[in-house]
Amino acid sequence: MVLVKGSYIVALITCSSKEEAEKIAKRLLEAKVAACINVVADVKSRFWWEGRIDEADEALLIIKTRLDLFEELVKEVKALHSYTVPEIIALPIIEGYTGYLNWLDESVKP
Repeated sequence: MVLVKGSYIVALITCSSKEEAEKIAKRLLEAKVAACINVVADVKSRFWWEGRIDEADEALLIIKTRLDLFEELVKEVKALHSYTVPEIIALPIIEGYTGYLNWLDESVKP
């Protein structure tokens, strides 16, 4: 397989609780739109919401996947997420260990 730089991403999603994060992570893995997900609990977020600065205790999902699966990942997250406007963003993986990227490809939908 030829690895195309820029075709792999790390997606970040904040969730209202560790329980919500675990539920979403399980679903994304079952749907094979993610190869690996780290759940980081006890994240303190501060942000603009409805014209004022707000804050929340959240959990963060760090998701390794491919760019071509991002839209499906968003659809799965929105079906389960409690927020009106969930944070679902993607950052490009500009370089990676070939063995890991091969494993990532093997772990998600073709």
